[in-house]
Amino acid sequence: MNIENYIEAQYRELQLKGFNDEFSDLYESVDHMKLREVLATLHYYFTTLFRTMNERLPTGEDGAHFWAAPSRELISIIEITLGLYNALKESKYAFEIDDYYLELIKKCRDFLSSSNGSTLPANMKKIDLYYVQPIFKMSKSIIVKNENTGSVYDIKQIGEGSYANVYKYKDTFYNRNFVIKRAKKDLSNKELLRFKREYEEMKEFSSPYILDVYRYSDEKNEYIMEYMDYTLHSYISKNNNRLSIPQRKGIAQQVLRAFEYIHSKGRLHRDISPKNILIKEYEDVPVIKIADFGLVKIPDSELTTVNTDFKGYFNDPVLVVEGFSSYNILHETYALTRIVYYIMTGKTNTDKISDEKLRAFVEKGLNPDQTKRFQNVSEIMQGIRAI
Repeated sequence: MNIENYIEAQYRELQLKGFNDEFSDLYESVDHMKLREVLATLHYYFTTLFRTMNERLPTGEDGAHFWAAPSRELISIIEITLGLYNALKESKYAFEIDDYYLELIKKCRDFLSSSNGSTLPANMKKIDLYYVQPIFKMSKSIIVKNENTGSVYDIKQIGEGSYANVYKYKDTFYNRNFVIKRAKKDLSNKELLRFKREYEEMKEFSSPYILDVYRYSDEKNEYIMEYMDYTLHSYISKNNNRLSIPQRKGIAQQVLRAFEYIHSKGRLHRDISPKNILIKEYEDVPVIKIADFGLVKIPDSELTTVNTDFKGYFNDPVLVVEGFSSYNILHETYALTRIVYYIMTGKTNTDKISDEKLRAFVEKGLNPDQTKRFQNVSEIMQGIRAI
C-alpha cells in the first residue's frame, strides 16, 4: 500500500465533511501536514459526536435511542480512524489510539446502525470527552503530563535490547533531554513483570552512581530515565588517547563505589559491561551511573531468572558450564576486574599486559581458582591503589 496515497485519500474524505482545527495544538508533533490535520479533525468529530451521545446517557435498564444521522456520521469517522490505524501501523507515521477511546470505538461498532438510528446499550455511562489530551498518540512521541495538561514530544530511538527499545526526547519545559525505556509488545506477562521490577529496583536505590528513573506508565509499559551523554564504551573510545592514569583511576573508583552500594543492598547486577555503565560529562569531571538492571539477582524473588542464557563478553566464561543460576559475587568481581582493565587501557584483550602491576591485578581478578580472586569490591579497590 502506498502510505502517502492512503493519507491523501482520507484527507479528501474528511475534506468533504469539513476540517476543524480546534484540537490542532494537540497534534503539533505529527511530522506530516495532512495527517496532522486529519487526526485533529477526527478528534473534533469524536468529541462532537460523543457529546451528542452523552445527551442520551447514562442509559437505564432498557437502553436509549441514538439518532440516525449522528449514528451514520460516527460509523464513518470510526471507519476512517481504524483504516488509518491499520494502514499506518508499520510505517513511520504509526500512531496509537488512547486505550479508553479504543475500547469505546470497539463498543460503538457493536451497536451502531446505519439506518433508523441506534440502540444505546443498557447502563452505558457518559463518555469522557478529551479536550486537553490527544486521542491519537504517535508511536514516535511521548505525552508528558503535569497537573493541568500534557505536552507531546517527538522521540528518537537510540538503542534496542532483547526486551525493550530506548528513545530520547527533549522536554522543552525543563529544557533538558530524557530517555524512555519502552517494553516491546511481544513480551510475556512474566517478562513484563520483570521489566517493571527493573524500574522498581532502580527507584528504590538512592545513590549518585545509579541512573535516576522518574515515572512508570502501566498503559505503555515504559518508564522515563535521566539522559546520559555516553556509555563507558563510547566515552573510552572517544577519549582513550588523552586520559591520564589518575583520571582513569577516578572513573574506575566511581564504578566500584556504585557496585559496593549495589552489593550492600543484597543485589548482584549480572550484566556488567561497558554499555551498561553510563557517563554524564560535566565541565570538571565525568560522573558514572549504572543502568540496565534487567538481569539483577534479587534474593528470594520469583522473578530472578535462573535459566538466563550466558550473556556478555565481560562475564566469567565458567558460567557457560556452571549455569547462569550459579552466578555469585565472585562472578561479579570477575566482570568488574575486566571493567577496570578496560578503563585503565581501553582494551578488552588481557593476553599481553606489559605493566607488571596491572598484570598482577588482572591475574588475581580473573583467576580460574575462584578462592584466589578478589572476594568483594573492597579488595578490588585495594588492588587498584597498587597499579
